[in-house]
Amino acid sequence: MRATRTWIVVADGAIARLFENTGPGKGIQPLGDGEMRGERAATRDLGTERPGRVHDRMGPGRHAMAPRADWHEQQKEDFLAAVAARLDRAAADEAFDRLILVAPAKALGRLRAALGRNAAARVDGELAKDLTKTSTRDLPNRLGELIAL
Repeated sequence: MRATRTWIVVADGAIARLFENTGPGKGIQPLGDGEMRGERAATRDLGTERPGRVHDRMGPGRHAMAPRADWHEQQKEDFLAAVAARLDRAAADEAFDRLILVAPAKALGRLRAALGRNAAARVDGELAKDLTKTSTRDLPNRLGELIAL
């Protein structure tokens, strides 16, 4: 009988760390290529820093226009979509049996929404916390409620 392989994804909008657990008492091990990093570009590199200005239809008044997009948020969304795509490919290849998602609430929602059918069907637990800076050694203590380590 094959051990149940559980992947644990610890992510935020710019970093994703992947770990694997192969059963109770086995702990977690980082996957060999299990760290993904998104770009953290400055606003000036993503788009305009300040919104454009417009003249009022009547009179000399001018005011700023609301920006159409928040480029930092778009960058985070694109990164989480790339993480979801990787999880989808791994699910299709049957690299894991169960999936645990750990991310801040907003990132968790985006990641969940971006998952494909194969990976979404294997989600077995979620934790809405930012644990990306938690050391690998301390991570099992934070995940005890989600998985038997």
